[in-house]
Amino acid sequence: MIETPQQFSILGLPIHLMDDYVGWLYARLQAGIGTHVVTLNAEMTILCETHEALRKIVEQADLTIPDGSGIVFYLQLHGKKIRRCPGIELAEALLKTAGSNGHNQRVFFYGGAPGVAASAAQAIKQKYEGINIVGAQHGFIQGAEIEELKKSLIALQPQLIFVGLGVPRQELWIAQNRSLCPQATWIGIGGSLDIWSGIKSRAPAILANNHLEWLYRLYQEPWRWRRMTALPIFARKAIVYRFTHPSALDEQLPINEAPPK
Repeated sequence: MIETPQQFSILGLPIHLMDDYVGWLYARLQAGIGTHVVTLNAEMTILCETHEALRKIVEQADLTIPDGSGIVFYLQLHGKKIRRCPGIELAEALLKTAGSNGHNQRVFFYGGAPGVAASAAQAIKQKYEGINIVGAQHGFIQGAEIEELKKSLIALQPQLIFVGLGVPRQELWIAQNRSLCPQATWIGIGGSLDIWSGIKSRAPAILANNHLEWLYRLYQEPWRWRRMTALPIFARKAIVYRFTHPSALDEQLPINEAPPK
């Protein structure tokens, strides 16, 4: 029997907390249960306040993990001591498992600039021997090319689909198209393809371990500064919510049930 994750509220959005995300996802994968994974951070949480379509997708996701340091900070304010689960690390753990012990799950990459998805696929093949990557498509396609991508997904029926189109585009695309591969695990992975391909790098451990990975991303991508303004807004809301909704996280909710408002 597959464990049901405990669900709590992050400013009214669901977050699922458990010890073994990879094991839970892999059990569903082997059982042929389609899954949409959302990697929640502070930026996405604030965006959901004005982007109704994205909010509904997050509320209906099968698994929402604490990707950002702001989410961990929020939960700690409510006495929930958890570790951050970066989406890229969850994705790599799934890829490692898929390429080991003869599991041979079919993997598909979609997103990034031209050439990035293919380079990322090649790098992952070299890193995890035995991985079965059945396709890699960059994210700069439109019209007939998108229709061809959909046909390929239907024909290939990959079981692990990683979509790196950025927030909220990747979440919207997954929600609109997951019926093409109903038994697959779909994960929005942001800029992970850039990192796997070697175009960009992750923050040094000293920054990541001190909740400053956002600063390194801003250094690599200065254009993100407008999006970074969500961080102080989230911190203020987290503190206010802590004292106006002191018991919001004390209630454990069944998965996919509406979170407290």
